[in-house]
Amino acid sequence: MSQADETAVLATRSAPAAPPAPAVRRLWTLGLFRSELTTTFRRWRTLALLGVLAGVPVLVGIAVKIETSDGGVGRGGGGGGAGPAFIAQITNNGLFLVFTSLAATLPFFLPMAIGVIAGDAIAGEANAGTLRYLLVAPAGRTRLLLTKYATTMAFCLVATLVVAVSALTVGALLFPLGELTTISGTRIGMGEGLLRALLIALVVAASLTGVAALGLFVSTLTNSGIAAMATTVGLLITVQILDQIPQLHAIQPYFFSHYWLSFADLMREPVYWDDLTRNLGIQAVYAAVFGSAAWARFTAKDITA
Repeated sequence: MSQADETAVLATRSAPAAPPAPAVRRLWTLGLFRSELTTTFRRWRTLALLGVLAGVPVLVGIAVKIETSDGGVGRGGGGGGAGPAFIAQITNNGLFLVFTSLAATLPFFLPMAIGVIAGDAIAGEANAGTLRYLLVAPAGRTRLLLTKYATTMAFCLVATLVVAVSALTVGALLFPLGELTTISGTRIGMGEGLLRALLIALVVAASLTGVAALGLFVSTLTNSGIAAMATTVGLLITVQILDQIPQLHAIQPYFFSHYWLSFADLMREPVYWDDLTRNLGIQAVYAAVFGSAAWARFTAKDITA
């Protein structure tokens, strides 16, 4: 063996082995996801949306406190159900402010915030001219789309928890805490009440997966972030209106918003799971359908800017 050959062999043996391509892609995908999370939650628009959501429980709590301090009907009321029916229980237990605030924000405020984030996911990058640079990286279009959806779902969870934590804080400051009465009339301890509040927050976050997928699909149809956000919010409002028209009762159970308030069944004893499972099933279908449509559109899209 010549000296040149020996040198080549020694250089090959001493050189560090390159990591396999799948490992590189996984590491890059995790880095992209971390970068997307950081970018999303540092935007003033995102912080403003979270601030508005955190302010809703404050307004509801102060309004109930003022009303009941004047001897209003909220004092000592009973009742069950979701939304306004929970308000009567807030003065007895501040934990009910969590359920009331989630019921108040779920029909519009929470999905609107999700629609803004999801609608801007792809269209915003295209409008800013950064989309083609992201696609040059080894993640590819599919991984980029999944990262955008995962970031949107992370925002769903954070936004829901912001409402719940704000409501719990305000409820603890303005009203007593302790055992609470379920919709069925049974009493549960504070610990179990907090556990059910956390479970309700998770169900509410999961209820937004359909909206997130819809917004992501709309975002792949245009290069304008504002147009994508406006279209997503417009579709959300349209579905909400259609869900209130009695003549459309035959198709209303298939709307993604129809079973949103079924989380109230977690405050029953025993828990009613029928509408909860229907809600989660519908969200899974919407996520699968519009997620697949977003993938089909995005992978075939001509990225020129």
